[in-house]
Amino acid sequence: MFEELDYQETPLGAISLRRRSEPRLGGKILYEVKLGEEFLMSSLFVEAEEELAALALQSLDGEKLDVVVGGLGLGYTAAKALENEAVRSLRVIETMAPVISWHRLALVPLGDKLALDSRCSLVHGDFFKLAASSGGFDPDNPGRLFHAVLLDIDHSPSHWLDTGNSAFYTDAGLTALAASLHPGGVFGLWSNDPPDEAFVSLLGEVFASAKLHLVTFANPYTGGESSNTIYLAYKAG
Repeated sequence: MFEELDYQETPLGAISLRRRSEPRLGGKILYEVKLGEEFLMSSLFVEAEEELAALALQSLDGEKLDVVVGGLGLGYTAAKALENEAVRSLRVIETMAPVISWHRLALVPLGDKLALDSRCSLVHGDFFKLAASSGGFDPDNPGRLFHAVLLDIDHSPSHWLDTGNSAFYTDAGLTALAASLHPGGVFGLWSNDPPDEAFVSLLGEVFASAKLHLVTFANPYTGGESSNTIYLAYKAG
């Protein structure tokens, strides 16, 4: 019924990975991640994480796309990006080393798909520090540009896992991020909160254009629907 697959201390607190059977869903096997007593993610609700990659990448023309994903988690955003044959390289930046080890040890369902794909690099690092740095997201190639940067770390632009992340969601933070994008590139952000028009306006001040998508999905626990928000912002060019 329940198995804790890993439990480790991190600078942000104790993180755990567990696998359990859900009797209310006919014994469906779920993978869940907790940080302390807070649930971070579940394999039950992945539609919006996948749509983050699908919506962002479908707006890009051409082949040989270089993509950054901030936040590995259970891997659904990264795996969806790799389904796009135009993606040449994918750098997934994750601040918690145990999460990367779960994939490399195949403790999570998508572990092999990411760890064994030659286009995909699982990078232990701080997305927010790299976004603010002059070197960008690939320290070995300072100034390297990407066609898409997709972020799924904080709960929303105003609900952060770490208060230090808040500086990213400002004019200065987003402007620094935009410097790592090719002309015409896209920044995509997942949010667990309802749409925030003020944040869309902020994106529109930094980027050439911005919009949001409300992604709805069935919630078997409530018998209704739940939703997440996807923000997309496009660099001029």
